[in-house]
Amino acid sequence: MLHRYGASEIEGAAALLKAGGVLAYPTEAVFGLGCDPQNLAACERVFALKQRPAGQGVLLIGADFAQLEPYLALDQVPEERLAAAHASWPGPHTWVFPRSAAVPPWIPGSHEGIGVRVTAHEPAAALCRAFGGALVSTSANPHGQPAASTPQEVIAYFGDGPDGLLLAPVGAAAAPTAVRDVLTGAIIRH
Repeated sequence: MLHRYGASEIEGAAALLKAGGVLAYPTEAVFGLGCDPQNLAACERVFALKQRPAGQGVLLIGADFAQLEPYLALDQVPEERLAAAHASWPGPHTWVFPRSAAVPPWIPGSHEGIGVRVTAHEPAAALCRAFGGALVSTSANPHGQPAASTPQEVIAYFGDGPDGLLLAPVGAAAAPTAVRDVLTGAIIRH
């Protein structure tokens, strides 16, 4: 059964994530599907809902850089490149970093690095704060379909598939965030 959480029920939504649930929640431009990145079963459910090959990997969002830091091999990132990422955050900018040994293999999939974002979208940031760490964030849509931008679209795609749905608006961004390589600054995906 899909549990609906109002915008004032962030703690309840975070408790669902801590218990291994999958939650649909608003991000800067679209709804995302999220879960505890350390929970393999929850991550496998996200891939199954999206009908997406696990090799594609998922990115992580955090309320602040400290929540993402354990997953990053910062010793491999030149100071000026790290400064470029920091200058874009919090905000709708996703960067691919070299990953640390703490990253579970199912998060990056077949990719060398790991995509991360310090979100400026308050419902998503509040969810990360209440959860106490970074969360999986991947667009709420079956593979190859447009990303859901409303709770109604999430339900139309997935029905009761996710365990929860955070009923809060998406941000004002017109499209999902661009993905850039932190080491080169190159855009990987628009």
